[in-house]
Amino acid sequence: MNFSILGIGSAVPPRSILQADAARLAASFGNAEPGRERALQAIYRQTRIRSRGSVLLEDPGDGGYRQSFFPPAATDASVPSTAMRMRRYADEASPLAARAASAAIANAKVDAEAVTHLVTCSCTGFSSPGFDLALVESLGLSRAVARTHVGFMGCHGAFNAMRVAAAFAAADPKAIVLVACVELCSLHFQYGTRADGVVANSIFADGAGAIVGRAGRREDEAWRLSAQISCVLPESADLMGWTIGDSGFEMTLSPRVPDRIATTLPRLLDELLAPRGLSVADVASWAVHPGGPRVLAGVRDSLGLGSGPLWHSESVLADHGNMSSATILFILERLIRDGAARPCVAMAFGPGLTAELALFE
Repeated sequence: MNFSILGIGSAVPPRSILQADAARLAASFGNAEPGRERALQAIYRQTRIRSRGSVLLEDPGDGGYRQSFFPPAATDASVPSTAMRMRRYADEASPLAARAASAAIANAKVDAEAVTHLVTCSCTGFSSPGFDLALVESLGLSRAVARTHVGFMGCHGAFNAMRVAAAFAAADPKAIVLVACVELCSLHFQYGTRADGVVANSIFADGAGAIVGRAGRREDEAWRLSAQISCVLPESADLMGWTIGDSGFEMTLSPRVPDRIATTLPRLLDELLAPRGLSVADVASWAVHPGGPRVLAGVRDSLGLGSGPLWHSESVLADHGNMSSATILFILERLIRDGAARPCVAMAFGPGLTAELALFE
């Protein structure tokens, strides 16, 4: 595997909400029993998120926030159906993905028409024609561009998309591949006090990330994806899930996830690094998908990393929340922008329970 990143970009919705305000909004969804609003606020504080973007937020004109898509739980209005949420997804996903992809193309200093392959990724919505075709139109990509969509993989979806992109580049050294991930997690906010829904409401957000890459060359100084591994943890299928319900997509999220990741991670790191003569001590920077603060703490403790190495992951979580598959591209963008040292190990975890790891050199 030898895939160089020529350019990278990201985009968030125009408006965001402070986490304290998001906790109050969640209370209006009936996420707290009467009298338990302070406990709900504590859950939101413990995420260590400052603000999150959502395509559903509207400008009230007074510097605050407003959304009209989800009615308060106390009203007689019906909960938005999955069909309603998918119509909103079809309207909002394309322009957000286009902003991230346009930034990546500009950063790569390539012409949009030079892109030969387009790999898109999303787990928060479906439509056909999809946002991949919309990108062809809005970015001015060639109508002969080869399109592949990676769908419903969860938070590690960008790793699957990068694996596809690297395969295309390996098959054709002249290929220029655009990867675009977009997630509109806020479309799937859930009503009621079910623990999984309450936690998901507290951490997930909207965002898009994109990279442009090609087969690596010796003269490249660019970040180069040199290895990837994937592992489905045994007896873990019930720990995390993402299913389509009548009222949006519903998350299953066990509190045992961080511990399962922590106990498995040292072996997986050895599998990724040892064949290349590396160890954890040789890793110069880290891009860890921030599924939540407990996931980051589990990774840190299991690998003995201390507090500093996960700073970029923590800062993306604080600034934007968990944007599912797009999040890792935000972290990589900050690492590349800040001139982080290499080798870098990136990782994310999703339904399965699946761990995806990648090595950048």
